[in-house]
Amino acid sequence: MKKWVLLLIALLLMTMASTATAGDCTAVYGNGAAVVRLATGSPGELGLLERLAAAFAPEHKASICWKKAGSGASLNLLKEKKVDLIMVHAPAAEKKAVSDGWAVNRKLLGSNEFYIVGPKNDPAGAAEAKTAAEAYARIAKVKAKFISRGDNSGTHKKELAVWKQAGIKPAGDWYIVTKDFMMASLKKANQIGAYFMTDSSTWVQGKKELGDLKILFKGDPFLINTYHALCQPAGATEAAALASSFIDFLVSQAGQKIFADYGRAEYGEALYNDAAYAAQYDH
Repeated sequence: MKKWVLLLIALLLMTMASTATAGDCTAVYGNGAAVVRLATGSPGELGLLERLAAAFAPEHKASICWKKAGSGASLNLLKEKKVDLIMVHAPAAEKKAVSDGWAVNRKLLGSNEFYIVGPKNDPAGAAEAKTAAEAYARIAKVKAKFISRGDNSGTHKKELAVWKQAGIKPAGDWYIVTKDFMMASLKKANQIGAYFMTDSSTWVQGKKELGDLKILFKGDPFLINTYHALCQPAGATEAAALASSFIDFLVSQAGQKIFADYGRAEYGEALYNDAAYAAQYDH
């Protein structure tokens, strides 16, 4: 009887552990026994990661556990060994992670760009700006509502860099922090008639639901947004080697074709550029 009780307890603990592990994932792609924990933001939200995982997981008998996190949070998860791999867009922080030794195999994956969107009547005249910094200065001058993610994500880091270029420290009732992801912040801007800096990929996918906003500024080379993958050093986590193999796939011809084509059939244009295109910009 005692053995049966111990067996039941062991099975219960195993089930709880399995449930907890699954619960840590925003989504799981694939059903293989080998689990790679991957943190990223928009590529997961927009479905690109699912498409990439579908091409990689079966051959490697793997499952991809996606943890939804912006670039800053993703880097922290990698540093704390809570994930095996990240896809992020914060080049300076990425380079420091490699220099500090807790991240390796940094590879350029592709790019999109940032747009400054806002109310169609454009009360700040952002559309007349020649640079992103000038657009921000115009918004601040009239204290037009501006949405900031305020979450240390790659988008937030870029936003702060533009404010720095403009010589402005934004503050006040007009400067609204969401602490939320890209699509949710876009919808908030649409709801309250605010300006926001969005990545082009999320805009393309969501613009039909954002009828009160329009693109007011784009094209500043400073707004190019490059994505890289980084993973754990060899042996740092159980799946470090498989995570490195996933990066090899991401930069392979097959992986890059997915990057270059993703979204074209659904939206009439690709959501991302491949690494060959992105390489011409600072990364």
